[in-house]
Amino acid sequence: MKKDIEFFNEALPMTEYVARMTQDDLKAGSEKIYNAFTVPQDGFAEKLSGLRVLAITEDWCGDAMLNNPIVQKIAEAAHIDMRAAYRDADTELIDRYLTNGGRAIPIYLFFNEAGDVVAKWGPRAPQLQQMVMDARATLPDKEDPTFDEAQATMYGKLRQQYVEDPSMWAYVYDDVKRTVEQAL
Repeated sequence: MKKDIEFFNEALPMTEYVARMTQDDLKAGSEKIYNAFTVPQDGFAEKLSGLRVLAITEDWCGDAMLNNPIVQKIAEAAHIDMRAAYRDADTELIDRYLTNGGRAIPIYLFFNEAGDVVAKWGPRAPQLQQMVMDARATLPDKEDPTFDEAQATMYGKLRQQYVEDPSMWAYVYDDVKRTVEQAL
């Protein structure tokens, strides 16, 4: 069984992961967030010195479209290495970090200099989780013939809000900061 740090060592640099993204709309959204988001000058980045971060992700994931560029900007501000591991390429890693029994992504693992995971964050900030749950509550039953279309429309609206509304970015940043600071 591989150690978590071995997955980090084998993972793609985040910039290479972004370059390889195949979902054009999600890549464009992620790039827009990356270009527009600025890490607050609140001292958080300085606290990350010596850490490394691994994103367990996939490029079809709308939450990854939102979260990856924000965590990437945090890593860059902290001058720490960030890499990406594809969840579906080897499920051994994600199966160690299940969310409510599922392989929800993205998950971010923060490693110390010894290679130990000192903090885990993801897949969503609490405010975004509530938004998703509220939106899902409006969907018809899964057996309803309009379910698939309604669900696709719902996720499209959420993705658009993720890209266009900076408060979504603040939710992510604030929750990553809270979680990592508590762990340190």
